[in-house]
Amino acid sequence: MLLAVLFSNSEGNILVERFNGVPAEERLHWRSFLVKLGAENLRGIKNEELLVACHKSVYIVYTVLGDVNIYVVGKDAYDELALSEAIFVITSAIKDVCGKPPTERLFLDKYGKICLCLDEIVWTGLLENIDKDRIKRLVRLKPPTEF
Repeated sequence: MLLAVLFSNSEGNILVERFNGVPAEERLHWRSFLVKLGAENLRGIKNEELLVACHKSVYIVYTVLGDVNIYVVGKDAYDELALSEAIFVITSAIKDVCGKPPTERLFLDKYGKICLCLDEIVWTGLLENIDKDRIKRLVRLKPPTEF
């Protein structure tokens, strides 16, 4: 299960978060842990260079894309390999929406479309869609007969 997908800026402010199957009382712990993990390790790495961590028997794959830090947390079947696939799809969708690796301002300008993409990629903790073209079609918000 994909437990969390979280986006933050370089200062550690949360831009978007999606939790699945994580109790409300544990979410604050995960937010602070992921932001601290990013602050310690994401300085100076290249865009889309993946880092992997393990915490409390769950896997974390995280990276930087432009000015945005991206964290994906999973357990069970979603090990570091499956999470790297998920983060690849997420970063590709964000680059498509923004047209380039986003600045924080561009990310927030495209917030609605990014959330739509994220909802199509991850659904109730499962990796739903990984096909780039299908995700583009689904977020256009047009009836299927108009394709």
